Amino acid sequence: MISLLIVDDHPVVRNGLRGMFGADPRFEVLGEAGDGAEAVVAGQRLKPDVILMDLRMPRTDGVAAIKELTRLGVPSRVLVLTTYDTDGDVLSAIEAGATGYLLKDAPSEEVFRAVEAAARGQAVLSPAVATRLMGQMRKPASEPLSDRELEVLRLIARGSTNRDAARQLFISEATVKTHLLHVYAKLGVNDRAAAVATAFSRGYLS
Repeated sequence: MISLLIVDDHPVVRNGLRGMFGADPRFEVLGEAGDGAEAVVAGQRLKPDVILMDLRMPRTDGVAAIKELTRLGVPSRVLVLTTYDTDGDVLSAIEAGATGYLLKDAPSEEVFRAVEAAARGQAVLSPAVATRLMGQMRKPASEPLSDRELEVLRLIARGSTNRDAARQLFISEATVKTHLLHVYAKLGVNDRAAAVATAFSRGYLS
């Protein structure tokens, strides 16, 4: 059974999600929170397998809460469930440490599968968000790579996994993934091998 914490500033949304998950024997709802600050407190106390996190909330928003949960070492996986799918929202959430990003208009079975995948530590993106990010990555850009993006790329070129790179750079694995997304977008590629090859051809790597 997968344990959950539901975080949303709208009581009707929390009630709906609690009812949806409560009716399925695969899940157990441990608690609710109405904003990011409450989510951090509840996350530390309950340590659920997955935290369903809204993004735009009063007092403390979802991204700030995810950052704080990551800083505190709370082991729960955070799955963003929101109505917003802008590039900035998606990348900010992933960079903060979210395991996945889902939109509230997703069918219930898709939400169930996403929670199960998140509980296993697998990255989850709704189809709409994945399509948006892929389109972003395919746009060639002339903006130079940052120092941190180059550090990540050098490690990847040497065969490091995302986890290896995160450990060596003292950052989260989610942050490594975000830097790679930025590298792909700037180089106009969509996978690691192409990024390394293009970086060599442009003189970023030697």
